[in-house]
Amino acid sequence: MKKILSAASLLSLILSLHAQVPVRHVVLITIDGLRPEFYEDPSWPAPHLQHMKEEGAYAVHVRPVFPTVTLPNHTAMVTGALPARSGVYLNSPFNPLSTAPAWNFYANIIKIPTLFDAVHATGRVTAAIDWPVTVGATAIDYNFPDYWGFDEKTDNIALIRSGIHPTGLWDELEANVLGKVPSEEINSDDFLRTDENASRIAAYLIMKYKPAFTAFHITETDHAQHDHGLNGYEVRAAVAAADRAVGSVLEAVRRAGIKDSTAILICGDHGFTDIHAALEPNVWLAQAGLFQKGPHWRAKFQSGSGAALFYLEDKKDTKTLAEVLKVLHDVPEKYRHLFRILERPELDRLGTDSSAALALAPMLGVAVGNASEGEVLRPAHGGTHGFMNDEPAMFTGFIAYGTGIYKGAVIPEMGTQDVAPLVARLLGLDFPCPDGILYPGLIKK
Repeated sequence: MKKILSAASLLSLILSLHAQVPVRHVVLITIDGLRPEFYEDPSWPAPHLQHMKEEGAYAVHVRPVFPTVTLPNHTAMVTGALPARSGVYLNSPFNPLSTAPAWNFYANIIKIPTLFDAVHATGRVTAAIDWPVTVGATAIDYNFPDYWGFDEKTDNIALIRSGIHPTGLWDELEANVLGKVPSEEINSDDFLRTDENASRIAAYLIMKYKPAFTAFHITETDHAQHDHGLNGYEVRAAVAAADRAVGSVLEAVRRAGIKDSTAILICGDHGFTDIHAALEPNVWLAQAGLFQKGPHWRAKFQSGSGAALFYLEDKKDTKTLAEVLKVLHDVPEKYRHLFRILERPELDRLGTDSSAALALAPMLGVAVGNASEGEVLRPAHGGTHGFMNDEPAMFTGFIAYGTGIYKGAVIPEMGTQDVAPLVARLLGLDFPCPDGILYPGLIKK
């Protein structure tokens, strides 16, 4: 005789089966320059972030990798590794013989496997939208890379066409998402258009292809804070635009019919601080004859905004290194309090580029530049990052929401390298994360 379930038992069974739906999709969204106050303080125009924080799990703050800049931290999130292992040390490659602007666009810079590689190897679909260090990434099935020019003459659409994957994806996006857009609307600093276009691309790829792993980088909160500092109308507008982009992804997940099998992670890459000055340490080196323009440059600092890594032409040149340290210790006392010197043991602890002989960590409010001529200390305005990763102003944020996430979990502190282990566990990947920690309390049992 068949047993007839009561309405309450049937409801309980349905809820039990529903609770057992596995995580089949993870969407990792980064908000460049995310400050925890955006989701902790309801006066900020971020209702989606604030709702996700209340209905999911979150971190009080996230410690970035050092230097606290965009590309090393995005790479940490998809490798679970500090820069010394990942190979992405700064936003720009070090080239002592060139003053032309450059960026670490290309995926072949990364020395170790990424989450994209691990998901792709299982036969599942991956997607990336404006994700850094992805040009040429063969493991990203649908890739709209972070790729742009350095002046207004650059045809950014031509650049995207050369880097997008698959090759016909740009035409597909024009036909179904963007329409015909001028070059200046792609990867520009106009935060409303840029974040809107990127979120529409992310939503389209999620709805049509339902990737197992999607990584989406929202950029313009960073540009607004660089230009205008921590507060003000422009920053609040950029936060509102970023929150709208997050809302577009939430809506796309629902419309794609995958809400009950999707976890959504929000993470920042660094915090921000206002600045008033820029320090130019290469001026001191040039004055002492230790930095020379040309093929035999000897010694040079490479700016990381709120820090600088120092390189020797000959890594074994201990004589020049000693001279540089003497120059730094002998600078006029009025400058000496503006920075501290990080030597190799501390850089090893921080997981920084092993090729760097030392680094400078300036006080908050003082950025570091690459100039080798002119004034050592110059006026600067707006905001920046890159400072020591134990500076509270550099802390960023994290929210986890959706399927598989334990509602109400609060992590007092985590690192950007701790995102990869969480993604790997949610998607059931056997993925080594050499420097990242899995916080199991974030995961619903």
